[in-house]
Amino acid sequence: MTANTDAYEANSGKGSRDENFPVGSFLLPKRLRPHVAVFYAFARAADDIGDSPDLPAEEKMRRLDAFEDVLLGRRPVEPGLEKPWRVRQSLIECGVTTDHCRDLLHAFKRDATCLRYADWNDLRYGYCRLSASPVGRYLLDLHGEDPAGWPASDALCDALQVLNHLQDCQKDYRSLNRVYLPQDWMKANGVTVEDLDRPALVPGMRKVLDLCLDATAELMAEARRLPGLLKSRHLAMESAVIVAIADKLLAELRRRDPIAERVELTKTQFLACAVKGIARLWL
Repeated sequence: MTANTDAYEANSGKGSRDENFPVGSFLLPKRLRPHVAVFYAFARAADDIGDSPDLPAEEKMRRLDAFEDVLLGRRPVEPGLEKPWRVRQSLIECGVTTDHCRDLLHAFKRDATCLRYADWNDLRYGYCRLSASPVGRYLLDLHGEDPAGWPASDALCDALQVLNHLQDCQKDYRSLNRVYLPQDWMKANGVTVEDLDRPALVPGMRKVLDLCLDATAELMAEARRLPGLLKSRHLAMESAVIVAIADKLLAELRRRDPIAERVELTKTQFLACAVKGIARLWL
């Protein structure tokens, strides 16, 4: 295959607007924002490969393996592999381990082959631990924070990941045959993946989503500790805003049907979360 961008990168149709957190927020230190942007571009490109509906699993694995080889310096950069090369240079400059980026790649490889999750622990520790936790850990490391803050950071990032799965539960099933809802909870409530193709939530599926939200609420109890654990005032403000966003989105998913409508926060709600999060930090 000729070496070009299309030989590696893919387009899933997603972008920063699909995220539940501010990407490269002005709240972060100005000197670190370029590094965060490079990290996000790498993560977005790799995630796009895993989420592409047009690529077979084997091709996704080939492309993600190439990303990992460049990230680890085992392969020279070539067209289409600039993003893992750039994040490698950024990590070297900042003294941050490649482990977080490698974990993300392993999560996206799992996305290429794993379509179902047995239970909550499988979803959180088998997937979110690789797909979400590394983002927060990277940011803490980039800011020189104590790894003692990782558990609260993991809880926040994992909660955001689950909330995103619930927002997109029908789209993920229809476009990728991928279902992140715990299968044991679905079985206990008498529903199947085919119920995600209905025009609205059936009672059993509503119960499954509520169980996911209950478990996510437990994560948020731990996540709310994060801003107070951080030395960086900038990162503390960023995390406080994200905590408020997650709390608001959790509340919206409690009362609304993500199959019948797109559940997302408006610009006004995002702004209110920013004000609320920062205000909480200063109280």
